[in-house]
Amino acid sequence: MKHTTSPQPHWWQRSAQAIASSRYGSKLASRLLPRIDRAVLRLSGNRFTVSSALSHVPVVMLTTTGARSGLPRTVPLLAFPDGDKVALIASSFGNSKHPAWYLNLRANPRALLAFHGQPARPYIAREASGAERESYWQRAARAYPGYDAYRTRAGEREIPVLVLEPE
Repeated sequence: MKHTTSPQPHWWQRSAQAIASSRYGSKLASRLLPRIDRAVLRLSGNRFTVSSALSHVPVVMLTTTGARSGLPRTVPLLAFPDGDKVALIASSFGNSKHPAWYLNLRANPRALLAFHGQPARPYIAREASGAERESYWQRAARAYPGYDAYRTRAGEREIPVLVLEPE
């Protein structure tokens, strides 16, 4: 999985990141961006998302199996490619509870990832820990500084870092 972006975000992307990482901006973003991204992805043939344009970070469509329902659940997420692997940050915009997609992956680690117009591919998820977790966290926080604000707002909840590897 490759993604190319310019080395540094533009001024307007840094501004969007600052707004999205603020308490009120993240509440608004958590409600609006997934809906907007789903529509934009459909219209663009899975090639473009507003989140990616604003954050300067690639977005994947993650499909998990619902932990309780057993039904497929698809959500757009910021992604951090690492060769064939992909790291995902279960920040939930700094909320005190884990996001549903994370709970779904804990119950069933098999998932599908679609990226930049490519067909969805099967992956297996695992939670990173120790030095690996910290390395992915630092990389994600450099790419999207909002993660540090989310970590502060999450309080006692440690934000999980998941690594997805091709099946």
